[in-house]
Amino acid sequence: MNVTQYKCSVLAIDNDPSVLALLTNQLGADFDVLTARTAEQARGILSQRSVDIVLSNLQLPDETGLSLLDWARRTAPRTARVLITGTTTMQDAVDAINHSQVHRLVLKPWRSKDLIQTLQAISRGVLLEHNHEHLLDELRNLNLGLEQRVQMRTQELEHALGQLQQANLILEKMAATDPLTGLANRRAIDAVARKEFQRRARIPVPMAIFWIDADHFGRVNKDYSQVAGDQVLVWLAGILQLSVRTTDSLGRMGGEEFLVLAPGTDRVGAEVLAERLRGAVEAAGTAYHGHQIRMTVSLGVAVAEAGTPTTYEQLREVAADALREAKHTGRNKAVIRLIGEEKGRGGEGEKG
Repeated sequence: MNVTQYKCSVLAIDNDPSVLALLTNQLGADFDVLTARTAEQARGILSQRSVDIVLSNLQLPDETGLSLLDWARRTAPRTARVLITGTTTMQDAVDAINHSQVHRLVLKPWRSKDLIQTLQAISRGVLLEHNHEHLLDELRNLNLGLEQRVQMRTQELEHALGQLQQANLILEKMAATDPLTGLANRRAIDAVARKEFQRRARIPVPMAIFWIDADHFGRVNKDYSQVAGDQVLVWLAGILQLSVRTTDSLGRMGGEEFLVLAPGTDRVGAEVLAERLRGAVEAAGTAYHGHQIRMTVSLGVAVAEAGTPTTYEQLREVAADALREAKHTGRNKAVIRLIGEEKGRGGEGEKG
């Protein structure tokens, strides 16, 4: 597969032909669009071919969109799942996250630009996964070839060493991903931050960093097991990923700590995003062997308004200090600090 020329496929399911025609018209330039009017038709298509993204309406004539997406999760786990609805409730959102594990929720009426950007963000992840698989296959082939060459002819050692160096480059690309959650790891986030701050040096824009920590996470490992703790971290990563914007970068910093880099985000935007992240975790939950596990998070947020000089290290240090304050003053809250203001003023807008 030539990943650079790959065009992601989207299966749109809605009982209204006009909606399907609209989606085909809006998405056709960027995606290979397939359509179905019922869940049964969609199942038939998914049984015959692979599809990258399933975009389903909540209400279908023969079953709910959540039921269809849950079936897709179990039968085609690599297919990204998007729920589109005009009547969503908090319970619908919780069910979508917990049971069907959707990647995005899209509300009717949608703006064409927003929908395309949402699906493009998902398709980038799909393409990265394809590329990841391609790199793994290439690495396996390289290693197999190396073993055969070393066994057959020692005179090919110089060539084999060159192949090994190529394999190491592939491993280095893979090393930017956290193996448990699939998020960017600390190394990758630091690299993204350096690029964002280089861009900010040329074009001054607001910048915010969110340092997030799961409250009382040690109790999960103690009360259940480390396996349960790993499951909670994967679930928490999914909740946070659904809550950030496509322009934000989310990564796992280690343990139960996560970091969001939000370029173009001022104090007001930081308050909105912080509350969305906090509230999404508090409203959801996950299950382990029949036991319901609920979590909250504390957030330390550092914001540099446009024109305020700062560095990645300074912003991250302020966010870490704000996180400590959030943990020490009750947890399940966000402490927001503005670079250049006194510490006492930075806590305004906290969520208790």
